[in-house]
Amino acid sequence: MKEKVIRIGTRRSELAVTQTNLVAEAIEKTGNGMKTELVLKQTEGDRILDKPLLEFGGKGVFVTEFEQALLHGEIDLAVHSAKDMPMELEKGLGIVAVLKREDPRDVLVTMAGSSFTGKKELVIGTSSLRRQMQIYEMGKNLWSDMEVRCENLRGNVQTRLYKLSQGEYDGIILAAAGLKRLGLWEDKRYQYQCFDCESFVPAGGQGILAVEGRLHSGMEAFYAKIHDEETGLCLSLERKILKLLEAGCHEPIGIYSRLIGDKMEVFGINRRGEETKRIHLKGELTELDDLAHLAAKGLS
Repeated sequence: MKEKVIRIGTRRSELAVTQTNLVAEAIEKTGNGMKTELVLKQTEGDRILDKPLLEFGGKGVFVTEFEQALLHGEIDLAVHSAKDMPMELEKGLGIVAVLKREDPRDVLVTMAGSSFTGKKELVIGTSSLRRQMQIYEMGKNLWSDMEVRCENLRGNVQTRLYKLSQGEYDGIILAAAGLKRLGLWEDKRYQYQCFDCESFVPAGGQGILAVEGRLHSGMEAFYAKIHDEETGLCLSLERKILKLLEAGCHEPIGIYSRLIGDKMEVFGINRRGEETKRIHLKGELTELDDLAHLAAKGLS
């Protein structure tokens, strides 16, 4: 009997491959005799690094080519950072599993030993409107005697850290999950200042690996073996709220949820025009749809 090989699509960056290997390991550990094969692709988002994502299609540029490969049968699964997935997936495709959520926090990364004494302006690297909005707001308390200016920052994690080391920025904002998965959390060249999710709200799905596949493939029972139920509930709620808000890539929106006992807690931030709105809600697990609508209403 020929062994079943599951072909998993991934971007070429070290982080993407590392994340996809986590899914591959989970699949092979099920004991079902499944083998995996990584299929590496370069997306439009990886090719164009000199422009903000907003200028040429938003987050979907990291996903489109994998969705086409899934639909044409070139791959069986694709692994994405859940925060990079558009709200609408191609017909016939869906999120078939998620792994347990890694640290969802955002982190301000600076060079070890760096001092901002005497500076009148801090240059922070990030291309995320959500991060820009919150670091400007938080910066007033963190650095009351300095102005904060955000500059666009694209590229993989190593490229961003290299630009920081070359003095292009005073600090950069990255996701804790990526730094931890790459084994950079203990790197003494940098110092990390973590922001709690309540005050510096992450992107919806941040820290979550989403496995996209064809619906009705007959593999549903198998994919359930690698699926983390709690993370799945959180991601579904966060994506539902974003969908209700009709959130595009041009809006600075943060959504984060977590399970506390038998209740779901959700935090959100959104700015439309000049007004910034925040929510902090709790709801029953049996009423997550109502909670999503309440959250969206509070952020509209």
